[in-house]
Amino acid sequence: MSLPDFKKLTIHDTGSCASPVIPDDIDHATDHYLQKLKNYAKNLPYSIEPNSKMQELLDFILRRITQCVEAKDYDPGLLQWDFLFTSWTKLKYPIPKDKRIHLAKLYFALCTTPGMSTHIVAACADTLQALIRSKNKLSIDDMRLPWKPIYNILIRDLFLTRREFEYTQLSWCMGYIASMSRRFFHPAAIDEMLTTFVPQINGTSLDSILSSQYYLLNFLPLSHPTTYLPMLFRLWESINSYKYDERMLQFLSQLSEIHVDPSVSDPQKIQDIPDDATSVDEGRPNWPREDIKIDEPWSGLFKDGTGVGIFTDHEWHLVMCKCLASMEIPLADAGSLTTGPSADSQAGFEIGRLPAANWRIPSLARIIVYSIMPDSIPNPSSNAPTPLFTPPASGMNTPQLRNGSVGDYLSAPLMKAGHFKSHTYLAGSKALDSLAKMIASTESFFHPSNSGTWTADLTAFIKYLAYDFNRRWHEEEQPDCKTPKNRRLTKLMKFELVKCLRTPALLAMFSQDPTTVSNVQSCLKSMSLMEPDLILHPILERAVPSLEALVETERTLAVIKALGAVAPAIVSREVYYPGAKHLVPVLQLLIPGIDLNDPSKTLCTTSFFVEISQYIMIGDLSSTADSTISRPDSATMSSSIGASDTKPFLSAKDIEGREFEIEPTASNDEEDNHLKDTTGSFADWVTNFILRVIQLLENLPEESAAGGASEVQVVDAVASACSQICIHLSDQLYDLVLRMVFDYASTNVRSNAVRAIHQLVECVANANPAKTLAKFLPFCLQNIQTELENGASSLRTTASSSPLPSDATLHWNLAILRGTVYNDGRAVIKYRDDFLPLFRLLRDKTFSKRGFSWSGKLLSSALLTLTHTYPLENKFVNPEEWASENFRNNHHRFWGKLYKPEDIKISWHVPNYAEIDFVLQIFKDLVEPTLGLLNSLLADDVTRDATWRNDFCRYLSFVRHAFGGIPTFAKSDVSPEIWLKANETSDILNELPEMIASMEPLNAGFCLTDTNDPRHQYITHLRRTYGQFLHKASVSLRQQGEENTVDAVHMLIKAVRTYMLEYGDSRDSFYLNGDQYASELNVARQYSKQKVWPRAVYVRRARYYQSGRLRWNSMERLRGPVEDCLIDDLVEWSMWHYATIRQSSQSLLDAICSSYDGVRRRVLPVLYNALEAGTEDDRMKGALWTLNTSSFGKYAIAEPTLATELIQRLFGCQHNEKTSIQDCVGMVSETCLNSFFEACYLAYDIENLAVNEAVQNLQASISTASQDDVLLLRCQNKRIERIRLMKKAAELTAQMVYEIARDQRTHWRYAIVAIKVLRTLIQRDVPTTAPLICLLLEKTHDNHSSVRYYAQRSVMKSLRYIKHRSYSRGPAEMVQGLHHNPLKSKVSVQPSHSLTAKLLHNFKIPINSKQTSREPILCDKIPHGWLAWSNELELYRLPHPTQSTFLPWEKPSEAAVASVREVVMKPSYWKKLSTHLAEENHQVAVTQDNMSSVKSIFQLLEDEPFEVLKPILENLLADKEQDKQRAAAELLAGVLNGSKHWPTEAQGKLWEWFTPLIRKILSQNIKTDTLLIWSSFLEYMFYNQDPRRLQPLVDFIMSEFHSMDFNGESSFDAVKVLSLFRSLYEGLDWKFSAWTDEVLDRCWPQIQSEHDDVRTYIGEFLAFSGKIKRQPKPSVPTAEAFVRECRTCTVDFDIMGMRGTYHMTRVLELVVKFEEWRKERVPGSRAFQSTYDRVGIAVCKWLFQTVHDIEAISTFDYILPLLPELFRFTEVNDNDELASGASVLLVRMCGVTPPRSLIDPIFDAMFAAIQQSPSWKVRLKALPLIQVFYFRQLPLISEFKIDEILKVLCKCLDDEVVEVREMAATTLSGILRLSPKRSVITLKDRFVKLAKKSHIPSRQSPGYSKAIRQRHAAILGICALVDSYPYTVEKWMPELLTSVLAEHTYDPIPISTTVRKCAGNFKTTHQDTWHEDSKRFNEDQLVALSALLTGSSYYA
Repeated sequence: MSLPDFKKLTIHDTGSCASPVIPDDIDHATDHYLQKLKNYAKNLPYSIEPNSKMQELLDFILRRITQCVEAKDYDPGLLQWDFLFTSWTKLKYPIPKDKRIHLAKLYFALCTTPGMSTHIVAACADTLQALIRSKNKLSIDDMRLPWKPIYNILIRDLFLTRREFEYTQLSWCMGYIASMSRRFFHPAAIDEMLTTFVPQINGTSLDSILSSQYYLLNFLPLSHPTTYLPMLFRLWESINSYKYDERMLQFLSQLSEIHVDPSVSDPQKIQDIPDDATSVDEGRPNWPREDIKIDEPWSGLFKDGTGVGIFTDHEWHLVMCKCLASMEIPLADAGSLTTGPSADSQAGFEIGRLPAANWRIPSLARIIVYSIMPDSIPNPSSNAPTPLFTPPASGMNTPQLRNGSVGDYLSAPLMKAGHFKSHTYLAGSKALDSLAKMIASTESFFHPSNSGTWTADLTAFIKYLAYDFNRRWHEEEQPDCKTPKNRRLTKLMKFELVKCLRTPALLAMFSQDPTTVSNVQSCLKSMSLMEPDLILHPILERAVPSLEALVETERTLAVIKALGAVAPAIVSREVYYPGAKHLVPVLQLLIPGIDLNDPSKTLCTTSFFVEISQYIMIGDLSSTADSTISRPDSATMSSSIGASDTKPFLSAKDIEGREFEIEPTASNDEEDNHLKDTTGSFADWVTNFILRVIQLLENLPEESAAGGASEVQVVDAVASACSQICIHLSDQLYDLVLRMVFDYASTNVRSNAVRAIHQLVECVANANPAKTLAKFLPFCLQNIQTELENGASSLRTTASSSPLPSDATLHWNLAILRGTVYNDGRAVIKYRDDFLPLFRLLRDKTFSKRGFSWSGKLLSSALLTLTHTYPLENKFVNPEEWASENFRNNHHRFWGKLYKPEDIKISWHVPNYAEIDFVLQIFKDLVEPTLGLLNSLLADDVTRDATWRNDFCRYLSFVRHAFGGIPTFAKSDVSPEIWLKANETSDILNELPEMIASMEPLNAGFCLTDTNDPRHQYITHLRRTYGQFLHKASVSLRQQGEENTVDAVHMLIKAVRTYMLEYGDSRDSFYLNGDQYASELNVARQYSKQKVWPRAVYVRRARYYQSGRLRWNSMERLRGPVEDCLIDDLVEWSMWHYATIRQSSQSLLDAICSSYDGVRRRVLPVLYNALEAGTEDDRMKGALWTLNTSSFGKYAIAEPTLATELIQRLFGCQHNEKTSIQDCVGMVSETCLNSFFEACYLAYDIENLAVNEAVQNLQASISTASQDDVLLLRCQNKRIERIRLMKKAAELTAQMVYEIARDQRTHWRYAIVAIKVLRTLIQRDVPTTAPLICLLLEKTHDNHSSVRYYAQRSVMKSLRYIKHRSYSRGPAEMVQGLHHNPLKSKVSVQPSHSLTAKLLHNFKIPINSKQTSREPILCDKIPHGWLAWSNELELYRLPHPTQSTFLPWEKPSEAAVASVREVVMKPSYWKKLSTHLAEENHQVAVTQDNMSSVKSIFQLLEDEPFEVLKPILENLLADKEQDKQRAAAELLAGVLNGSKHWPTEAQGKLWEWFTPLIRKILSQNIKTDTLLIWSSFLEYMFYNQDPRRLQPLVDFIMSEFHSMDFNGESSFDAVKVLSLFRSLYEGLDWKFSAWTDEVLDRCWPQIQSEHDDVRTYIGEFLAFSGKIKRQPKPSVPTAEAFVRECRTCTVDFDIMGMRGTYHMTRVLELVVKFEEWRKERVPGSRAFQSTYDRVGIAVCKWLFQTVHDIEAISTFDYILPLLPELFRFTEVNDNDELASGASVLLVRMCGVTPPRSLIDPIFDAMFAAIQQSPSWKVRLKALPLIQVFYFRQLPLISEFKIDEILKVLCKCLDDEVVEVREMAATTLSGILRLSPKRSVITLKDRFVKLAKKSHIPSRQSPGYSKAIRQRHAAILGICALVDSYPYTVEKWMPELLTSVLAEHTYDPIPISTTVRKCAGNFKTTHQDTWHEDSKRFNEDQLVALSALLTGSSYYA
């Protein structure tokens, strides 16, 4: 392959400060993306390749891609070059726009080519997504894409037929492509899309609804939604489905977000955008839109004055109702959440094959945030922590208590009639006002005491609200923001939002659920960035007491996490200038958080330290003079956080006032002085911190102790914190820490803390390696030498074991020394004369496993430090800034500094000459001689005892670690010629070597890059010698035997891993760096699309980019002779007799396959040989487990030319009967079969014009080499040859497996696998052979059930493909499973309601089978017409009377058909088959596979086999035994379904035989155990069938239904008929419509039947009939009319027909009759027999079922008239079923959003039940229902109705029954929580006045009870007011508690009980925030409150 030849580029070895040479075409470029590349280049220590060279490489890759596509070399050709292209993009070089466009179009065309393999589609889809993801790089102005090709594939693949089982990921891929491509669909296509999608909606089928919704919401362009948005809302409000809600909310969130920019949907754009991407079958209808008013100039979609954001008021209220329902808060019972999930159970699994919708919670948050804008009059800001949403009262009237009742006094109007004339909203935003209401309504559910599964959703909601608001805020700060200024967020909105979310966040902060806490942290972080003064102080007020008092762990954890969340507000001077002064006190309080006994607390504490320390310098400023040097230049600080803006704002402190005790404002200089004073405590804090860390090290458990995982995690976390802290210490404090660590390390030795001391010293060395080495090295050298001289590590061991106590000091000092060499090779090189003798001493004197392992790690660490290219530091400011005088004296002003990418400067370690020389010296003086020693150990005359084993292991460990430390020392450079030669043995089979992708090495910071350099040659030669030794050792050890071998082999395999894999990014993993970079971004992110970041993020980014370049160089390694030998060795070790050796070798082999090509082909033959008979069991196991890895078994099975041998070898394993071996074979077979898919080569025969055009356009944009035509032709021929070989291999495989399957000696396990393989090998484009089809038919009656199961499916697949091949028109149709039935016709129709009615009515009219077959009349599926018609309808003609419809089948399948005929014409076949079908099993219904396989036979051969089957079938039908009946039903269903297209005479004969049997089968023979069998038989028969095809069955069932006795002596007689009848109507679904009226006339009078089961069936039919009779009401049933009328009709017009009208006359009849039946009711034990109870239960079941269905909204029309009776049902005390059924129904109905016009009537009915019912129990039931309904429908309830609710509840406070009064008070508190504040104040005055005027006479007085009731009413009202604010203290509350309630503590019961209960609630809900709340009370009030609560001064 002739890749561009990159010139040698420079790498600097003069020092880390030198700047790299940036290529001119990058350095001087003005292009935005080249500027970004320049920032990457600047941050590397070496020069990168010029853009021109990399563009040449890109052109080369694109040229290869186009060649692969032209040659149709998709796999492997295209996939390889696609992978290389993806890798190229990670190098950050820009793709020119024209190439990006052409390439995107090419990938799109490839994705939508019919028949393309799914894995190719998935790969292309991922690349397409990467190309078009960025909205800045491509827009619809640049490129358009057609939508129809995706839709055509998706509509065919989504819902497969009952006999198709080959489900793939194709539907998911198409959905994925549609969602990413939709922004390139031209808005002019909207009408065509609606014409296509809308007619598919069928409101009776949830699958139809959800699939149509998916098409609408994933294809319709998001721009210009004016046409279709009203329609989508009308559809939405009529459908009760959780899945529907989820996707709709996701769609609306996308709409809301993009339409803050008005220009998105500018109508002019439709004309301006070129419409150049239409597919062949795509039209462009242009519907009239006179009703849409277009502003001039265009101002956007905003609904000024009539809505919220881009939504109308009606639409917004629906969204907010869904928002409340989405929080899943259970009220009364869990069912009141929403009934949508129950309705969703009707959906088929196919919908799950589409990409799932986003979670609804973030969608809702985004809708709300992007709908917030100044759209109304702002109200005066409230002072409540959670703002309310209406202005203070005016014009209130206080009634007088004179002669009227207390109830009348309390329920007087709360405001004047004209009060609502002007509306004001929170911060002038309707959306924000709605949000405040919603948050207030759910506030109590945030508290930990009231938490549950809903809390995670609620806290996620506020998290996303805060995040998205912050995101939008910063978007609008940008100069290029397109949101009009009058639509932007204001500071007042920001302030009110934070106030709104603050209280719930602070409440949930102490939750014990980790998800909830994480959500709250995120929310607090976002809010602290928006309004730090509102968030930081409450957090600190909660944190300080918790940390000082060391309360329970959960509370401490919560406050530490909260402090971490608000860290930017503490440390960043830009975010919150006064916050920094709190840092040092908080840090001091957190020192005890480092606690080994509490890992969770330690992890939280260290996480906080890491977060804080990366933003500050830890240094004492208390003694520095106040500097006048200016603060950091704001341009280099955060360009957006805290930036000035001109938005109107009332200051937070002005608004809050004294309400939150905000501290007085200090100037910045005063804040600085205060902060500088606190920095004086840094020294104490750092000292305490290090002492605490040392204490933790001392308390670590011994290595041998139990546990350890948590301790390791704790030590790692503490080390991470230490590292960050040490990096940011001032010089003085660093010296202090270094001294402390040295003092501890030099005076202690702890065997339990060896690893930990290494990490601690590493942290110190990372900050200043020179000082650390100078301090520690002499000490460690002396100690190591002394210890070794005195016998440390002298005991020879080679296995892991507990270290000897005498070795502890050596290990301690080795660990310390290894830590000191962690950073900067320049510091290490100074001590080369010390290190060299040390390494020699360690090599020669460390004999124990721990000793020589740690010695090797020390050597490896030192070499890595010397040879690797890495950043030297990651301080929070640039190095020169850190070193400046200004910074040292004023570093507090830089805290939290954020950088732009171009301002970053990074210090790198780049190996210099001395370091390279030192490394070479180590290899010459130590490693090379050690290799010699190792070679001498392999001599034949050497005794291989334990000493030999120890010498071998320790020497090899030394050499292994040496080579492991130089992965980037010498760059591998292979010529293109060698690569081409190597490609001949590639794992990619039958491909041209030129077309196998290879990578030219790039500059990546290697030390030695010139292969002519003697140093390079030396190290390369030595490495090769090392590899040769490994092979020699491997051969020797295999010959040696077991003694002294196992440990040596373990070490050998580790050494082989080092040799094979330690190169490039092996020690600086690209993927690990990517994860760490993503993690650091997430932690540091302050808002979305952030442009400025902490410096540490850029350092990590540079490291990630550097590792990416290393990854490029190491992705593909060349296999030489040495590598091949080692691979062979590993294969042998992977089959050795020690399991541990096998496992490590297999793992290494698997890893090697990802770096070296050709390994699989080399290894597989050896593995296969090990499966032959006579092989040792261990060797065979090793081979099998190696095959089980993804690199071998899956590779072989996926390659047809290799699959044959693999399958043959696996089947050959039958010879070994050992159970463990057979289990291995089973596992390997399962693994392989999961990757074994049906091959289909039809895609190569399909010409896609879009692909050809895209290839030409892409080729035109790149340079083309002259020899390309020749190469292309060779590639094409090679692909043809490859496919021929694959087809040949598939034939061989099928023949081989066929022989195995038919062999009687084959074990049943292998027989199952054989049939599975054969089923996969059946291809749609290759006729099935006659012998194979015979075998499969024989296996359908095999003795083993699994064999039968797979054989049946294989038969169905084979016969289905015969049908498809016979009647498909070309490969494109064949590959999609499309075929043309000769009887099917498309009939043009004129859409009208009469057409719908006629079509439905015709199903009821029998047809004359003898009439002409020319006229299409049968309709099996009604794809359109429920909502709208398309222009065509598919109908079937009747078959010819005598001529076959399909016969003869295709000629190539004649032999197969003849074979099928031969087999099934034998009675023995059906006899055996029926015997197995009639076996006793656990099936209680018919099995679809059994029926479908029989159907396939009779569809293929028509009526030929029937005469053979008939006697067997008749015998089965005559036998009433359950299993025989099931077998008969399955055979009969197969015959009848298969006869669908027989000649009519043949059909007639069949029905003549069957019709007389129908009564016997479906009436006389049915028993309880066979009823389900025959009802499921009927469901199968009627599914997707025109009922006229089954006329005798329909006639019989309808006849039985009309003649049955609903009240017969035996209920089973009725149930039998009703069950079969239900199968009929459910199978027909909408097609049953014509019979509905007559059926209802028959069964409605029987709703009072004596039998419960009968009434249940009637209830089910009532629900079903209401569903199918629901009919939308467009003037004409067309998509155009429906969409238009959704826009033009008023919201009250029921265009969707969602109101319950069909049963209304029957419901009204019930209302009258219930009154009569109630009078006739006999109470007591026989009450359940009364008509009243029987009908009541039936009605409840009917309505309950409807409420849980997709048309649930229709139920309200039926419930409303019945509501008084339903309340009466609930008080029935002698029929629990009726009472509970009515109660549950009333609660569940609240979970459905009713039509808005019914809200008030429903409330009125509830009021009537409360005010008029004589039963207090009814009032008790109705009161909480008001609260539930109020909560669920809050956005829809008017303020007038709220006033009315309050009046009713207040009146109930005076009820005679105390339980009712108390329930009224509980309900009142819930309502008041969301009521206008004026109502609260008015009611407070009333209650207080009533309490003061109520006088209680003596008990003997006649007015005593009335007086008690009066005062109790007042006290209950006051308590309701207090309870309605559970977590805040309103201004009026202290006086109410201490002056009013306290006076009645000792009143008579129930008054005193109510007072004490209220006081207890107050104490419980306010204890967490008492430090804040207590400030609302004066001293006297606190004393009075204490007495009220406890009788003592509890709060003093």
